[in-house]
Amino acid sequence: MGEYSKALLSYERSLKIQKIALPPNHPDLAASYQGIGNVYDNMGEYSKALSSYERSLKIQKTALPPNHPDLAASYGNIGNVYSKMGEYSKALSSHERSLQIEKVALPPNHPDLAASYQGIGVVYSHMGEYSKALSSYERSLEIKKIALPPNHPDLARSYQGIGMVYYNMGEYSKALSSYERSLEITEIALPPNHPDLASSYGNIGNVYDDMGEYSKALSSYERSLEITEIALPPNHPSLASSYGNIANVYSKMGEYSKALSLYERSLEITKIALPPNHPDLAASYNNIGLVYNKMGEYSKALSSYERSLEITEIALPPNHLDLAASYNNIGLVYTNMGEYSKALSSHERSLEIKKIALPPNHPDLAASYNNIGLVYTNMGEYLKALSSHDRSLEIKKIALPPNHPDLARSYQGIGMVYYNMGEYSKALSSYERSLEITEIALPPNHPDLASSYGNIGNVYDNMGEYSKALSSYNRSLEIQKIALPPNHPDLAASYNNIGMVYTNMGEYLKALSSHDRSLEIKKIALPPNHPDFATSYHNMGLVCENMGDYSKALHFHERTRDIVQKTLPPTHPHVVQSKSDVERVKKKISKDENDFKLVTAIVKDLKEANLRRIQVESHRIIKDNPNVG
Repeated sequence: MGEYSKALLSYERSLKIQKIALPPNHPDLAASYQGIGNVYDNMGEYSKALSSYERSLKIQKTALPPNHPDLAASYGNIGNVYSKMGEYSKALSSHERSLQIEKVALPPNHPDLAASYQGIGVVYSHMGEYSKALSSYERSLEIKKIALPPNHPDLARSYQGIGMVYYNMGEYSKALSSYERSLEITEIALPPNHPDLASSYGNIGNVYDDMGEYSKALSSYERSLEITEIALPPNHPSLASSYGNIANVYSKMGEYSKALSLYERSLEITKIALPPNHPDLAASYNNIGLVYNKMGEYSKALSSYERSLEITEIALPPNHLDLAASYNNIGLVYTNMGEYSKALSSHERSLEIKKIALPPNHPDLAASYNNIGLVYTNMGEYLKALSSHDRSLEIKKIALPPNHPDLARSYQGIGMVYYNMGEYSKALSSYERSLEITEIALPPNHPDLASSYGNIGNVYDNMGEYSKALSSYNRSLEIQKIALPPNHPDLAASYNNIGMVYTNMGEYLKALSSHDRSLEIKKIALPPNHPDFATSYHNMGLVCENMGDYSKALHFHERTRDIVQKTLPPTHPHVVQSKSDVERVKKKISKDENDFKLVTAIVKDLKEANLRRIQVESHRIIKDNPNVG
């Protein structure tokens, strides 16, 4: 933040002198306004940046010919700001105006035309118009190949842009190829610790992260951080981004304490480096909320997400996509808390913003419909859930390639609705379609494949096809053992599922063993009152109940009740269920005690009756046989 204020002060001092020394519409004043705009842009003060750029443009229009390249540069800057503000139609208009001027003013393969095509590609990418984005980036690259030396850094940036489009399209191998080509050029063209190298390693890390190759992602992100630490000041925003990327991987690996520590480090840097309401601060609070949500610390997650929303509302226009993201995340927490009406309200607010900000078939709208569908599923409103998931799928089919991983997730959502409706054949069909796409789109041991097998196992379990369920759950577990750390919560979930099948099969000792293993992992991976512990204790309670060991069953059910009462609202179905379980087992224990007393009394009565019978019989024998005495 200190460097930006110094830069601003210098530009403003220069402008003050120019206003005295030069005519009111001299081009040098435009240059000063442009410099001021650049600083405000970097500070996230987009309205101020826009105002400065527009002031610069106004002077240029007076001072320069109508197709002067400097006007094109101004329109390009204005387009970049609109893009960051989420005003994509305005951004596109500005970049296209810039391109029109350049086509008149400059040779057909001038590098400035390539920059305009790149800017247009960025906007189309944000709009989810990936084929148009790719076309623009490739046109930019063609011009650069003619205009520039073969290893010029600008070529690397074009490959980076193309890689980003492929990444958004879920074409990970193509994305990786483009990012690696960008890295090759950057390594030749720039010094070994140039920030652009850090950026390349960061992008490669993003692809590996989405591919579920977490160790490779971590390696790339750490290399990016090493370079950034050498190349930039200790509190530069890029360092905050690097820490955030590494934290994201740890979060996916289930290493929540490490993730939280790194996100908090990222936040510390951002607070020093940027103004108090910069969008990057909102992103930091959002990331911290994400970890707390996974840790089951829902109140802390909600607090972080709401802080993120507060900043975003100040920093960005009222229909910016970052606001939609904040409402979406708040909705996810409310869903986990069982506050479904609040969750629905948040997701619908998110969808409203997206409908204003994005084209009608943008993938982000599909994500909102998907989340709304999940809430309706939890509410038992299955027809509404199905309608939302179907709408999500329709959009994805238009917006994305036919085997994009997001389509698999839509089929998964539809499968979940049918599963809850008891329509097991339809659920199985949807889950198997999801698995087919995932097998094509992702590496063979990606965690999403494990999820697909887990869902298929759930259906077979409910159909009473226990051997098939066990096979699917074991396949899921095999993948997780390869893809994830040994104490990741997802492994605990698989052991839990296997335990439930063994329970249904009447193999209670095996069931208990699986649930014990699940519990061991959770004790290492999760905070002590995480809701997932309640799941383990509940299932162990059911097994002990089936085994007739009611005292142990009561212990587990009471442990479940204590956890859910701490973590969930009092009306949540899990709280109600846990109380019911405790009362049910208490009645069984009470009945057992009463039965024991009854049996004891009966035995005692029988003994006494038997003794009297023996006494009577003895008297009779003595009476009939006097010589016996």
